[in-house]
Amino acid sequence: QNEYIAERDARLAWITGFTGSAGTGVVTLHKAALWTDSRYWTQAERQMDCNWELQKIVWTDAIGDWLGGRAGLGEGLRRTCRGANQAPPSPALWQGYTRVLKDSGRTLVPIEDNLVDLVWGSQRPPPPTSPIYLLPETFTGSTWQEKVSGIRSQMEQFSRSPMAVLLSGLEETAWLFNLRGSDIPYNPVFYSYTLLTTANISALVLPLPSLMGQSCLLPQRLWLSSYWGAGRGGGWPGKGALPGLTRLCCPLQDKLVESSYSPVMTTKAVKNAKEQELLKVTHLCSPPAAPLPVPWPLLAGLPPLGPPASPASFLLSRAQEHCRGPSFETISASGLNAALAHYSPSNVSSRKLSVDELYLSDSGGQYLGGTTDITRTVHWGTPTPFQKEAYTRVLMGNIDLARLVFPSGTSGRMVEAFARRALWEAGLNYGHGTGHGIGNFLSVHEWPVGFQSNNVPLTKGMFTSIEPGYYQEGDFGIRIEDVALVVEAQTKVTGLGLTKGFAAGDRPLPGAGQWLAEGCKAMNACYEAIRRRVGPELQRRQLEEEYAWLQRNTEPFSGGSLVAASLGTLALTTLVSTLLPDR
Repeated sequence: QNEYIAERDARLAWITGFTGSAGTGVVTLHKAALWTDSRYWTQAERQMDCNWELQKIVWTDAIGDWLGGRAGLGEGLRRTCRGANQAPPSPALWQGYTRVLKDSGRTLVPIEDNLVDLVWGSQRPPPPTSPIYLLPETFTGSTWQEKVSGIRSQMEQFSRSPMAVLLSGLEETAWLFNLRGSDIPYNPVFYSYTLLTTANISALVLPLPSLMGQSCLLPQRLWLSSYWGAGRGGGWPGKGALPGLTRLCCPLQDKLVESSYSPVMTTKAVKNAKEQELLKVTHLCSPPAAPLPVPWPLLAGLPPLGPPASPASFLLSRAQEHCRGPSFETISASGLNAALAHYSPSNVSSRKLSVDELYLSDSGGQYLGGTTDITRTVHWGTPTPFQKEAYTRVLMGNIDLARLVFPSGTSGRMVEAFARRALWEAGLNYGHGTGHGIGNFLSVHEWPVGFQSNNVPLTKGMFTSIEPGYYQEGDFGIRIEDVALVVEAQTKVTGLGLTKGFAAGDRPLPGAGQWLAEGCKAMNACYEAIRRRVGPELQRRQLEEEYAWLQRNTEPFSGGSLVAASLGTLALTTLVSTLLPDR
């Protein structure tokens, strides 16, 4: 149930050939079908052979209808079996399939052995063997003892006073104990489950002698049954935590205190002062994944700093040393490839960069101090009038949401439309989400923060991306993404707001109408902060070319007027792209 999985767990990819991040495969005695959303239809058709049918309606009801009426299961077969890692899927998914199959007289049952693994056999990649390590205190907001104490306090204050918290989200255990690993690509986590009681802590991990000595991987069912079988009190799992397994192991269902998210997930989502500073500095100093052509001079990377002049300079000087690789597979796309929101380069579809096309780069890194995720779109030649308008409207949406002031506890879903308004006015839109939470050296897409209906309300201390876009099929794609912090706004009474930093060169194009005065005013304030905080650092390091580029691309707008420019001057750098200005 993780967004990213190890090669060993890529069962859907192995059996279908489809490598997209979202999909459901169903195998019956007579047919095999894959359901995935519109992002991956073309990719799935290319990757799957003729044994597989592609289905384009992803809802559970559609899968149930297919099983009930079209799959050729036969009248004599009265049940459908599904299993993974000896545990059923999430409660919502399990209940959904149970409901839709019930109408066709079939029952969904768990199975002990994963059938795909039996077929995969010895060819299946082995379990990971990389070590688990302790994150240095320099990069943690609290000790693990303080975190455990805080979660236990929440247990005591919860209405039903649960005696245990059950964690299956890998980032939950990693965050709680300030531990990291590399079992999952792009994510510094390790295979683990945690059972935190009011008096004890039990952790179940893969056998790693470097950390655990003589440890063994106990069967999860036996592990959990030993807790509930002793007659202990109720457990508090989030809805994604070992869902089917808790039901199999817990003899009394009233012992389960289920909530949408575990207390670890909601606590982790609100960063304390040190975590906020770490994430800010990480975005300030993080180099790009790869250099790009001029006029993106700073993207070539920066040489090591000399003796540290301040704490920020010290962290900047250690940026490369503290880098632990990318936070996701870089999206690097030009022309029509950029119209695919989740495009990844391949030998078949890759294109040479051209001055006649838009280029989109979405990249991020994992650093001990935080996780980054930045998207920029540029044109090194002369964009069409429609490309100019689309880019400007995407930028307007980014700024409008970043400048928004709203009451504390407002749902992200309620304010998400501000990022789309400028596009809607022109009849344009985009099909992906507007933003997601981001971790401190954890998941680049960190739930439960974001702008969807199932995200938690926005509160002070949360980080979220803001990433509106527009995609013209077969032609071009545009996305502008920054990371913003929810802060207290300076209003007449009280309120919250999102704050972000615009990078050098983040300049709207002509044609934005009345919005420009306020929009440019906000950009000027960020430009001033960039000059104040980044300019001296570049001078100290004698990076004169980069400093001159920064000065040119942070010139303030005069009275809201515009400087006509090509999209080439909109080139940005991750060095300053998410600098969060002082308020």
